[in-house]
Amino acid sequence: MYAIVEVKGKQYKVEKGQDILVEYLGDEAKDAPEIKTLLLKKDDESVLVGTPYVEGVKVSSKIIEMMKGDKVVIGKHKRRKDYRRKTGHRHKYHKITIEDISL
Repeated sequence: MYAIVEVKGKQYKVEKGQDILVEYLGDEAKDAPEIKTLLLKKDDESVLVGTPYVEGVKVSSKIIEMMKGDKVVIGKHKRRKDYRRKTGHRHKYHKITIEDISL
C-alpha cells in the first residue's frame, strides 16, 4: 500500500515505515505532524483518487531529526569596480518517518 501526500507544497510517494526528507516544518514542529492533504491512496484491491484531496484518510508521521542540506555558495561582482561579495546558504529539512496510513 502506498499514498501520495502533499507537504509544504511538494508531493511525495510514501509507504508505511518509509523515511522521507521534507521541507523545514518550523520551530514549533517538535511532535508528530499529521499529514491531512492526501492526493491518492492505493492498496491491494482499490485505488482512491482525490479531487483534489481524499477525504477521511490521514497519514501519521514522526519527526526523526532536523537536517541541513549542502551549502550553496553565491558570488557576485561588478567588473572594474573592485566589488565582490560571497554569501552562502544551507537549506533546512526535516527527516520524518511514516508510521501509518489509515482511513
